[in-house]
Amino acid sequence: MKIEKQVIEKKLSFAELTIEIEQVGEDFLILIHGGERPHIGSVVLAIPRPSLKNDGSASCTSSVLNVTGHKDEKICRLVAEKFCKKFQTVVTCAGGFHVDNLTEEKIQEVVQACKSF
Repeated sequence: MKIEKQVIEKKLSFAELTIEIEQVGEDFLILIHGGERPHIGSVVLAIPRPSLKNDGSASCTSSVLNVTGHKDEKICRLVAEKFCKKFQTVVTCAGGFHVDNLTEEKIQEVVQACKSF
């Protein structure tokens, strides 16, 4: 099934978060960006496989590249693995979200927004 390119924008209480999803053959390329200084802080490659629980469920193996000092892996891995398990295909997710002096509460708001995609 071919999915049209999508750009999804979420307005957070303190910034905007954008996720761009593009299908490349059977695979997905996803870009996450937002905040005061969008950037590439992490790249995650998720590859589907059967779960090691041997219960028939889907899982994936992920490889991660982080720019030194960046913590964008959390949201990129979350989105990459979600799509990988759902569509059982290779997913690459890259991106970065930056806001100065980000509180734990605001970090959780970003994570929750990524979970809702």
